[in-house]
Amino acid sequence: MMIMTEQFSSRPFKSIGCAECRDHVALGFDFTMAFQPIFNVRTGTTFAYEALVRGINGESASHILGLVNDGNRYRFDQACRVKAIEEAARLGILDIPDCLLSINFLPNAVYRAETCIRATLEAARQASFPPERLMFEVTEGERVDDPEHLRSIFTEYERQGFTTAIDDFGSGYSGLNLLAMFQPNVMKIDMALTRTIDQDPVKQAIVEGIILVAKRLGITVIAEGIETRGESTELLNLGVELMQGYLYARPEVGRLPTCVFD
Repeated sequence: MMIMTEQFSSRPFKSIGCAECRDHVALGFDFTMAFQPIFNVRTGTTFAYEALVRGINGESASHILGLVNDGNRYRFDQACRVKAIEEAARLGILDIPDCLLSINFLPNAVYRAETCIRATLEAARQASFPPERLMFEVTEGERVDDPEHLRSIFTEYERQGFTTAIDDFGSGYSGLNLLAMFQPNVMKIDMALTRTIDQDPVKQAIVEGIILVAKRLGITVIAEGIETRGESTELLNLGVELMQGYLYARPEVGRLPTCVFD
């Protein structure tokens, strides 16, 4: 999950290609990707793998994100997309039927969606990666002072055939106001609401309400941060089939981990 809080910049866009996106010398640091599955508990299939940034020496996502600044934010966002697509393709995600690749993006790094998406499409083409198998997540914790800009990004991504998602729903600045502005294909409920939900009637009521809203709007729901069988069972009873968390698999670098549910 990439969380940045800087305001959207209106600086002119400068197009870069895939080769430049891979130039980590120009970026100022190197990084890699870990992958964590999103599991369909009812069918036993993998819905998607989320690409999570990591340092090449095991540094955490927060460490890498701490290196991002106004001078390299756009290049970093573009490099993450290219790296995620190339690594996931290399590790065999396309051999898993209908499995999506989920990529976090920084809306404050996207100047014009229709132009900034070119490097992503080029990377997908070079990896023979169907665009309809890409999902882009924006965290609800992202501070966006120009909601119309974010709406335009989502509109363009859906036009390109990508799946769109709001990550960490229920944890950020805007809550239901964000959902009222635009409706993504997918909503990921934050772990603050799913953790110990089997023991907390208040969380159960809140999540039940979120699920009802999502159902009315035709939005697919994913529950994040699942660590216990009790949490999984309660969420399944509430109608959530797609789950992500340590109960099933931890993020791993260099492989697509298999979900484990004993």
